[in-house]
Amino acid sequence: MTFLIPRKPTRRSVLRGMLGSAAISVSLPFLDCFLNTNGTALAATGAPLPVRFGTWFWGLGQTPGRAISNKMGAGIEFLDECKALIPYRDHINYFSNFNTPLDGKVSQVHFTGWVAARTGEAPGRDRDVRLPTLDVLVGDLIGSGSRFRSLDVSCTGNPKDSYSFRSAGAPNTAEVSPVSFYARVFGPEFVDPNKGDFKADPNVVLRKSVLSAVNEQSKQFVSTLGAEDKARIDQYFTSIRQLEDNLAAQMQKPEANAACHVPGLPVEGQIGTEVGFAQTNHKLMTDLMVLALACNQTKLFNMLYSDSGSSLRLPGTSQNHHNLTHEEPNDPKLGYQVLSAKFATWSMEAFGYFLEAFSKVREGDGTLLDNTFIFANSDTSHAKIHLNDNIPIMTAGKAGGRLKTGLHIDGGGNPLSRVGFTALQIMGVPVEAWGSGALRTSKPITEIMA
Repeated sequence: MTFLIPRKPTRRSVLRGMLGSAAISVSLPFLDCFLNTNGTALAATGAPLPVRFGTWFWGLGQTPGRAISNKMGAGIEFLDECKALIPYRDHINYFSNFNTPLDGKVSQVHFTGWVAARTGEAPGRDRDVRLPTLDVLVGDLIGSGSRFRSLDVSCTGNPKDSYSFRSAGAPNTAEVSPVSFYARVFGPEFVDPNKGDFKADPNVVLRKSVLSAVNEQSKQFVSTLGAEDKARIDQYFTSIRQLEDNLAAQMQKPEANAACHVPGLPVEGQIGTEVGFAQTNHKLMTDLMVLALACNQTKLFNMLYSDSGSSLRLPGTSQNHHNLTHEEPNDPKLGYQVLSAKFATWSMEAFGYFLEAFSKVREGDGTLLDNTFIFANSDTSHAKIHLNDNIPIMTAGKAGGRLKTGLHIDGGGNPLSRVGFTALQIMGVPVEAWGSGALRTSKPITEIMA
């Protein structure tokens, strides 16, 4: 059974249908028919396109002297470790030489840095997060009006790897499975009156596709669109189907191979700390996150590529990235830890993919990246010595025109909390100051405020 749209479509239009016994709804992106003639606001209400906010995290910082040059101001000069970010440098701000005063507290290894960056407070002890993270504060302002208050994902396989907290001991649990993430965002919202714990089989959803359930209604909807919107909705449907194909492939058990004595992959897919698993799952969940944001399923997100003190490892070894930063000797000719630097490079390649995915989604006269504020940070600067000063922090996106970009900002030893406070100011959170102790600040970084 399907439901036709008898009038000109509105922003709240969704395509609905049935897949087996499950109700299916497919939300729609911001097409031109939903916007004013300038492509800058919603036609029905005159409201501007929504500005999304999210965070992106990676562990163990960057290799000193290999990430970015010392040139400050406009025209960021990324070096070898950050080459993947060069195509998006006009959408990025990079913050150097911001420090983390501890007020006499003992530094908690791989913990103090990210807590200070995201809460404006140096923790007194390990696992102690007393203040809400900045994404929660932004979410209190913009989190309503969409299906999910926030979407949180981790690529490490551990749902506890989440750096979004409202209070101590209360992290927002992260999704770790691309299949589960897909089912949550695009799967059937089915409630069986006879069985409270019923869950639709994701194999069925992925095999048949949510698009098959709304086929007839989608044809009717497309017939109301102009040529440009038709092309965009076709691209959108194609993206959904390609993503479903990729997820379905992840769920399949590999073909038997007599020469291979490694146990077969679980049906769920490859989830864990092996760096290849993290890379694959990051790409899949990035594509899902972008679709969810484009369809107004949420305005708030948190993406974790690797955990604080990165547990990512190469296949066939138990030695992880964290171990390498302490045990790998510097190359005598190059002067740095070569394998550790590769992990750092892979992290920036993942961030580059993340930004690319946002930049590909057109919204009105810009892109999803133009309408998003991304706060990206790590837990330390020089991981080998657990340095909390000069922790790499970046912002990406233009926040709907509120954020100036393409700048390398010199903090001059100021507290790193100034970056987070500026983010809150740009997003409109009504706070006159943020943080505590020596990290408390009421001074935004005006150079990046439009």
